[in-house]
Amino acid sequence: MATVLTGAAVMDAVLLLIAGNKSCPQPQTAEHLAAIEIMKLKYFLILQNKIDLVKGSQAKEQYEQILAFVQGTAAEGSPISPISAQLKYNIEVVHEYSVKKIPVPIRDFISEPKLIVIKSFDVNKPGCEVDDLKGGVAGGSILKGVLKVGQEIEFRPGIVSKDSEGKLMYKSIFFKHNNLQYAAPGGLIGVGTKIDPTLCWADRMVGQVAGAVGALPEIFTELEISYCLLRWLLGVCMEGDTKATKVQKLSKSEVLMVHIGSLSTGGRVCAVKAAFCKIVLTNPVCTEVGLKIFLSQRVEKHWHLTDWSQIRRGLTIKPTVDGD
Repeated sequence: MATVLTGAAVMDAVLLLIAGNKSCPQPQTAEHLAAIEIMKLKYFLILQNKIDLVKGSQAKEQYEQILAFVQGTAAEGSPISPISAQLKYNIEVVHEYSVKKIPVPIRDFISEPKLIVIKSFDVNKPGCEVDDLKGGVAGGSILKGVLKVGQEIEFRPGIVSKDSEGKLMYKSIFFKHNNLQYAAPGGLIGVGTKIDPTLCWADRMVGQVAGAVGALPEIFTELEISYCLLRWLLGVCMEGDTKATKVQKLSKSEVLMVHIGSLSTGGRVCAVKAAFCKIVLTNPVCTEVGLKIFLSQRVEKHWHLTDWSQIRRGLTIKPTVDGD
């Protein structure tokens, strides 16, 4: 689920993939569709995959199940295409629909650049000589603005450490990106940097936000949010129950999984009042007031989407820079 919510932060449209050899909807499919609906995405293409593994009558029966499943949702009326990803059946139809039917969103090229990191890695091979070392690579999508050659970029919340008194400190990361002449909003991009590659190894930078120095949002350690519970618990069936289970209200001291942009981090509820609550985050996050976020509760040893929320305010902290 965390993977879907991470991707939803940079999505323009949805390819809803449904296995043709299973009944529809599967619990995870229902949960994913609910998350996408909350993000207010409008453009869907439903893919009935593994069509080569079933008979025509089975495929038609599942087609009817899909129509019933999406009725009343944002995906209602969306085209349904039978495909086989393994054998490449109808893949050209998916390409054509994506290019001709899904409009390109209006992009903001004027504002200060802001990139959300959803992937990071170290491109150096084992045994590489020191003189040949390359900086880490941060992959993600530029939400607005344009990155240019030679421009200094800041990552927030940056490096988290503790001072001599045991208090948390946050140091912003700066670098000058290279290779491309410029990078504009839309699509995914890998930004080669000159920062220590160990900071980017194995997706360690996921959840960071990059942008012009001094132009990024604040770093929050606590959030005050207004939340809205989903009516039913999606993606799970309680033992012995045939009906959907209602979502439990948030309670004080409850531990949650908080999904903010591309970051999924832990959080503890420290206060609840009506449809408002305060959450202390396990890791700091660079975000802004008014942003829509998701909350997951632990049910049957798994995290499941139960709430969507909006940030009202929070406790912020200023990052340090070299020389401070």
